[in-house]
Amino acid sequence: MDFLTLFLIYLCFVLTTVALLCTCSGRKGSFLLRSVSGATQVLSLVIPTQLQGVTQRVLHRLFHTRSWLFVVLHVALQAVVYGEYTWEVFVYCWELQFHLLLLLLPYLLLAGNVGCFVLCSRTNPGVITKSNHASLVKIYAYDGVLFQKGVVCPTCNMEKPARSKHCSFCNTCVHRFDHHCVWVNNCIGAFNAKYFFLYLLTLSAMAASIAIITAAFLIQVVLLSDMMHGSYIDDQGQEHAVEILFLIQHLFLTFPRIVFMLGFVVLLTLVLGAYCCFNLYLALTNQTSNEWYKSRRYGCSHHLTLQPRDRRVVYKNIYSKGVWMNLKEIFKPPIMWERKKK
Repeated sequence: MDFLTLFLIYLCFVLTTVALLCTCSGRKGSFLLRSVSGATQVLSLVIPTQLQGVTQRVLHRLFHTRSWLFVVLHVALQAVVYGEYTWEVFVYCWELQFHLLLLLLPYLLLAGNVGCFVLCSRTNPGVITKSNHASLVKIYAYDGVLFQKGVVCPTCNMEKPARSKHCSFCNTCVHRFDHHCVWVNNCIGAFNAKYFFLYLLTLSAMAASIAIITAAFLIQVVLLSDMMHGSYIDDQGQEHAVEILFLIQHLFLTFPRIVFMLGFVVLLTLVLGAYCCFNLYLALTNQTSNEWYKSRRYGCSHHLTLQPRDRRVVYKNIYSKGVWMNLKEIFKPPIMWERKKK
């Protein structure tokens, strides 16, 4: 196994770990953060104090301040995957006479993904200022459960509009706050939610297309070699028919980087696909991930009624207006309609 293969394995392991931590960052009650916190307490007994201080400062810098580090990691990961795809998979598939349009599909998706990434990263998500505060307060009603009227942000010193939240990364309140995405180094709010959804969709499609083409190449190699009808001799000298496990091992020894990349992009496709479906669900029900997470503390009901103090408060999503209107709101936020009426 050469250096590049080891580097790929190490890089993907690190990025997967970081991605899991980023997904739950800001959610103090999450299982993963509790596990990490418990592990940190155990390690603090054996790790020198000075090293602990350095580690805490680094983690705070990564997960509690805006940084371009994850953008660099994001670009590096794409460069590694597309480099392997271009120099090996594309060349081999071209020799096997795969259709050119199929081979170029990942590059077309990459171009669209880069465009969505730039728009998502550079677009103002809906930062609430004193000049636009009055108009943003009128957009959404307070539901009385997740969003209470009269709550003032202690940092911005302004009343929080319904569906807004103060982002500790950007140190600003954001209109229709969803979450802060470290991979685009920006908050996801009312005005860039559509770009984030398209970015996530094209990213999932990129991983899926590379996985499908790579798998098709390996299957073609197996079919051309007629390996499935062969046999092999084990360490004890006994002959066995070729099995799936032996076939995977043989392909990994023959094309180590390609097989590893395939495993990684398949895993990435499943994770991104699931997250994309979750975001689609949020869009169709007119929820943000911040609202979805906070609403898990309450029961669900078709009607929001006043509850006695000794009874549990029941939450109902009052912002849903039907599937079509909910989806339309993502691509055309209500504030834009108000501006057109003026």
